[in-house]
Amino acid sequence: MSTPTDSVELVGDEVTGNVARAVLFAAATSATAPVDMVHPLAPNVPITLQTVWVYLAGIVLGPLWAGVAFTLYLLAGLIGLPVFAGGNAGLGVILGPTGGFLIGFPLAAMTIGAVAHGRDGLTPPSDVPVPRLFLALTAGTLVVYAAGAVGYALVQAIGLVAAVTAVVVPFIPVAALKVAATIAIVRSDAIVAR
Repeated sequence: MSTPTDSVELVGDEVTGNVARAVLFAAATSATAPVDMVHPLAPNVPITLQTVWVYLAGIVLGPLWAGVAFTLYLLAGLIGLPVFAGGNAGLGVILGPTGGFLIGFPLAAMTIGAVAHGRDGLTPPSDVPVPRLFLALTAGTLVVYAAGAVGYALVQAIGLVAAVTAVVVPFIPVAALKVAATIAIVRSDAIVAR
């Protein structure tokens, strides 16, 4: 006896689409991670485009799926795929001096999504007011840098003020440029959430 299966839907179209978008953001972040620059004032912390993807994921995917995207990204790195800055991978990177920044990615993406979209559901990115975008991106930046500074302080066995001075203060202009670029991308209609 056979059972017809053409009416069985294991996962809905909306979930399938959200998973696909989360995977795309994780993949885009992974693809740009090997491209990094050395900051002259903080040579141990690379400048990458990863945070721009964190920002965009929060705005496009919302808090839940942006968090999923960067959890997938971290899992890919943990299993050995070369998705972290400089093409690195593994638990050693997460537990290393800059691992706190990586741990902050899913938290920041969720924060950005929550602030940008509020409780009313997902708003099209181009409809999120610029002040709200700025607030969301600033909050996400603070989450990434707080996690990064705490991780750096723990691994390097230094005080939190010394860690902020070493790995946050030199990157404030870079972060401001990334926030401005993200707002410009969102306002350019280059992305459309569907």
